[in-house]
Amino acid sequence: MTQIDETHDPQATSWIEGVDGHAEFPVQNLPLGVFSPPGGGKRGGVAIGDLVLDLSAVAGLLEREASDAARLASGETLNALFADGNAAADALRKGIFRLLTDSSSQREVDPALIPAGDCRLHLPFAIGDYTDFYTGIHHATNVGKQFRPDNPLLPNYKYVPIGYHGRASSIRPSGGDVRRPQGQRKSPDGDTPVFGPSQRLDYELEMGIWTSGSNKLGSDIKIAEAAEHIAGLCLLNDWSARDLQAWEYQPLGPFLAKNFHSTVSPWVVTSAALAPFRIAQPPRPEGDPAPLPYLLDAEDQMHGAYAIEMEVRLLTQRMRDAGQPAERLSKGPMTSMYWTAAQLVAHHTVNGCNLQPGDLLGTGTLSGEARDSFGSLIELSQGGKAPLTLANGETRSFLEDGDEVIMTARAVRDGYRAIGFGECRGRIAG
Repeated sequence: MTQIDETHDPQATSWIEGVDGHAEFPVQNLPLGVFSPPGGGKRGGVAIGDLVLDLSAVAGLLEREASDAARLASGETLNALFADGNAAADALRKGIFRLLTDSSSQREVDPALIPAGDCRLHLPFAIGDYTDFYTGIHHATNVGKQFRPDNPLLPNYKYVPIGYHGRASSIRPSGGDVRRPQGQRKSPDGDTPVFGPSQRLDYELEMGIWTSGSNKLGSDIKIAEAAEHIAGLCLLNDWSARDLQAWEYQPLGPFLAKNFHSTVSPWVVTSAALAPFRIAQPPRPEGDPAPLPYLLDAEDQMHGAYAIEMEVRLLTQRMRDAGQPAERLSKGPMTSMYWTAAQLVAHHTVNGCNLQPGDLLGTGTLSGEARDSFGSLIELSQGGKAPLTLANGETRSFLEDGDEVIMTARAVRDGYRAIGFGECRGRIAG
């Protein structure tokens, strides 16, 4: 597991104006991504304050190992950088940290710093595969109660990390429109289904786990080694058409209700940056079964969770027209995961499935215990039975056209500089 070092020093400062007090991208963060500068093509970059550092422009200023890593990250994706694990990205992080904290490099580095507002951000990886898990136990309980009040969690939930294979081709970076999906839906009292646009469109507040390195088909990644296969994290909104899903999910699970669009925040907050924010996995409630041996590792239980706070806000068309800010719907911790990220990696491969650099794993919707921490509208509105009343008097059971969902997250822990993930946002188009 990545160790805490000088790059995490909360007293470290950068010579770049405005960076030290930045809420998301101080020099202790240095997330990686892919961007296009004005008039230029895709290339690797680092977010620093309100700027993007062009890695191709500073590769020659770095020491050998970091320089080689910068060149790997200078293409149109980050897959090559993480092909052999996290070592290259870790070396790059240390090299960039030195450049941005040593003022003697300012004159040479300045031309490689581009205002983020002038850049277009892209997906950081060419995503080979996407798997969505269901680790949020409070979300699973809340939704389960709506269908099975006396038995909300199915018998396998506390033994096996539940997941399904999603659609990589429809994952998009933050921003832009999300087309309201069409499909079949059937009301509880209807005799036959009808076809048309979803009437119960929802968001899902999740974290995304980017993988690094690989395992051969037929081999597995052991739980003690699984953390080394996590390149970093991002925010993930796995949009969900609840009415389509209710009709189609039996017996094989989600299909058209989930594969139409998923949104990710474009910056990869690396495992190295998150090292100070690794905390103990919350203990399981008394009476819950212990994980089976292939999912149980003492080190992972001590440091496998993340001290990350997640938030979702809603901006309606009426708010936008009135110049009003987005309204917060919920805020909650990533520690609501019943399974750790490493357990997801280990379980995914235990049958011999081969992960590849840049695969994406979703945590599933993460809700806390309290209502103000619920991560979806189906929970907040109790399946539409108790619509939310917004500050401007509007009500919502599910998303309407023109609604924009904005997700943010920050890693916060005493003694360290807080770091953020940027925005994960999308607007519903008819």
